[in-house]
Amino acid sequence: MPACTPIPPDRFIAFPWKNGLGVTMDIAAAYSPGGGPGNWDSTLWRFGRTGIGKPGPFSDMTGFERVQIVVQGRGLRLRAADGHEIDVRTPFVPVRFDGATKIDSVLDDGPVEVVNLIVRRSHAVGDLAVATTGTRATLAPAIHVVYAPETAVGAKVDGAAHDIPSGHALRIDGAATVEFAQGRAVIATIAAR
Repeated sequence: MPACTPIPPDRFIAFPWKNGLGVTMDIAAAYSPGGGPGNWDSTLWRFGRTGIGKPGPFSDMTGFERVQIVVQGRGLRLRAADGHEIDVRTPFVPVRFDGATKIDSVLDDGPVEVVNLIVRRSHAVGDLAVATTGTRATLAPAIHVVYAPETAVGAKVDGAAHDIPSGHALRIDGAATVEFAQGRAVIATIAAR
């Protein structure tokens, strides 16, 4: 059986953006020995939620891979310095991009809330997926964080029932089969290289 650990919001950690223009609520994260929140040099991966209230530059995250999902609002576009755009306008559709890409956000329909997974490439591979009622997910051996961004999520992890209240998360360490009985969840997966 995989280890399952509830993560209530009072365990989330406010973490400033690297460029200092905002704050992310880290749901779960990992750091190299001796490091911790606020130390970018020791950050191995971070999974968090943040609000984007006005257009502006994204932080330079050279060496990291980023995956992002809009979970509240719509209309977010990421405009790269070379002119191409990363379309994040549709809620609950993951987009992946290189953390070194110079980006300015564009808000077509007002503020949004996003969920981000930021993974140091030399350490791990990360991904985000969305699960809804009736989804059955087979999770490979890795760290998985199931987050309920809107409403409560009901799930069975290898047959054991877990209720994840709205705004809470559940960390699953190891391989598992997860069946989602209600709600919509974002699943972050971090697999060591």
